[in-house]
Amino acid sequence: MGLPIFPELASEYVYYLAKGKKAPLAVILSQSGRSSEALWCRDLFDQYVAVSNDTDSDLCTAPNVAHVLPIRAGEEHYSSSKTYVNTLVALFKGFGFSTKAAVSLIADKFDYYRELGEQLANDVFVVLNQHKIHGMYITGSGPNVATAYEAALILSESTKLNFHGLPMAQYDHGPKETAKDSIVIQILAKGPAYDRTRRLSKMIAQAGAHVFTVEAPEAISEHFSILHTIIPFNFMAYYLAAKLNISETFVVGGKVTEVNQPISPA
Repeated sequence: MGLPIFPELASEYVYYLAKGKKAPLAVILSQSGRSSEALWCRDLFDQYVAVSNDTDSDLCTAPNVAHVLPIRAGEEHYSSSKTYVNTLVALFKGFGFSTKAAVSLIADKFDYYRELGEQLANDVFVVLNQHKIHGMYITGSGPNVATAYEAALILSESTKLNFHGLPMAQYDHGPKETAKDSIVIQILAKGPAYDRTRRLSKMIAQAGAHVFTVEAPEAISEHFSILHTIIPFNFMAYYLAAKLNISETFVVGGKVTEVNQPISPA
C-alpha cells in the first residue's frame, strides 16, 4: 500500500538483527502481551507502540511505552482467530485507511463464510479418508500470503495435521511437484496474481492434487480482502477438528509462548 513498514519476527529481531543496539521507535505486536520474544524487544527501543489484546500485560505497561493500542478481540480460548482480524483493522486504521465497507460486508457474508468453512472441512475430511495424502498446502498472493500463513497455523493447531502456508508463486517454483495426492487450498482475490493462480489450480489438479479455493468478494479490493479470506478457514478449523474428535487445541505447549531462560542478545 506504499507504506515504509519493515516487519520482523520478534525472535529474529532479538537474536539476529538488533545486535544489542537500541533503535528510536517500533511497534510491537503480541496477542497476549506476554510472549517472551515480544517482551525481550522492549529494551531494544527508546520507545514503542504496544499492540495487544491485554492492555494490563507486561508489554503494555513498560516505562518506555509511547502508546497502547488495544486489539479489542476479547479473550481467545483457542487459536487467536479474532485477534488476527482485529489486528489488521487496527493497523489499517492506524495508517489512515478506512475499513468500514469491508467490515460491514463481513457481517453480511458471515453465514456464507461459516457454510463455506464447514463445506471445506467436509471435503477435506472425505479426501483424507479416501486417499493417502502426503501434503496439505494453503497458498496466497500479495496481502493474502499472510492469510495463508495464518490459516495454516490455525488449522495445524486445531486439527494436529500439518498444513503448510506459503506464497502461491513460491509453491509454483517447486512444491507443485508434490501435487499428486496432496491437498491445495488456494486463496483468490482480484489482483495481479489472480489469473496465474487460476492456471496453477488447473495444472496441479490435472497432476493429481485435490484443489479447493477460497475467494474474496469482488466488491472488496485485494488489500482489504485479508479481512474476509481468513474467516472461512477459522470455521474450517473448528469443523475439521470436530470431525477428527480433537477437543484440545494446545497439547504440546501453552497458548502463550513463554521461554524460561532469559537471553543476552549478541
